[in-house]
Amino acid sequence: MIRFENVSKSFPIRGGHRVIVDRLNLTIPRGRSVGLIGRNGAGKTTLLRMISGSLDPDRGRIVRHARISWPLGFAGGFHGALTGAQNVRFAARIYGVDTDALLAYVEEFAELGPFLHEPVATYSSGMRARLAFGVSMGVHFDFYLVDEVTAVGDEIFKRKCEAVFNDRLVESDVIMVSHSMATLRTYCQSGIVLENGVATYCEDLEEAIEIHMRNMRTLDD
Repeated sequence: MIRFENVSKSFPIRGGHRVIVDRLNLTIPRGRSVGLIGRNGAGKTTLLRMISGSLDPDRGRIVRHARISWPLGFAGGFHGALTGAQNVRFAARIYGVDTDALLAYVEEFAELGPFLHEPVATYSSGMRARLAFGVSMGVHFDFYLVDEVTAVGDEIFKRKCEAVFNDRLVESDVIMVSHSMATLRTYCQSGIVLENGVATYCEDLEEAIEIHMRNMRTLDD
């Protein structure tokens, strides 16, 4: 369970502030995968980062009674001066899992070969994404956070990522940002619509999609 308690977040912009959420009170239960829906710039990624704990709200608090991943494919938490293997061991200690077991899993999954023992600063963006996805899949979470990414690399590796990700979701839930309604329908049952600083939770994903489409039609008008 993830609970927002009077959470507010905004960013300064020229002439004022852009409000992401204002005094949000919301509970995301276990057993429901949730799509975060909204127009470009609504703050979906910001909300996802607050859920992950990598970004603090301005006011209020987020209570997490669950193990929550970082956004899949996100490699910003890796230390560039450390090797991939050293970063994996560091992540294992943070999440309280066996370091050797996680390293062995990532070594097989990410298919980085000898580069696993080179500094992450020398990696291409694709290599970083493989490492990040491998670590994410190697640690079992209650909620997986996804920001437009469910697979990386060539087609064979993408199929491998999708198969493992779908296997994890048998026992876990996902909170997903995507502009593809088809993708959200594949993975999610519920939705949160973010619009003008207001987050509306809908138990039924189709209701959330309809609200979003109505918001977009209003913008077009």
